[in-house]
Amino acid sequence: MTVPTRTGIAHLPLHYGKAPPWLFQRMIKLAREITLAIVADFGPEEMLHRLSHPYWFQSLGCVLGFDWHSSGVTTTLCGALKEAVKGMERDIGLYVAGGKDGIPYPVDRETYDQSIELLSKAIKKARLGLSEKDEALRRLNRISLKE
Repeated sequence: MTVPTRTGIAHLPLHYGKAPPWLFQRMIKLAREITLAIVADFGPEEMLHRLSHPYWFQSLGCVLGFDWHSSGVTTTLCGALKEAVKGMERDIGLYVAGGKDGIPYPVDRETYDQSIELLSKAIKKARLGLSEKDEALRRLNRISLKE
């Protein structure tokens, strides 16, 4: 295996605060249209599949107007997507659960436990090495203990 050659350094600053309201409103509108287009053409499963890909997720954040080198893209993008699908969940088959302060939907304990169990089964069936499965299950366990 060849070792990549270093070609440069990227300085990624830590940004505090929130996205400006005018930008966040535009991010919501664009996120809504992108989500609707993907769901209409490929279905809700494909939208979830794409959101689970780290490069695609980061790229979507950039397309929506978030700086490529900014911290907080996950929180901001998830918030924009949550607002984008609000009121259309049944129509498009995508729901956002949890979030800060349980908004838009607080998750009851039974549903939460069922979700953790389903994720655990999926990890065990996934085509991963033992160390990756072990790490994924450990992370899932840490998440489940926070609630």
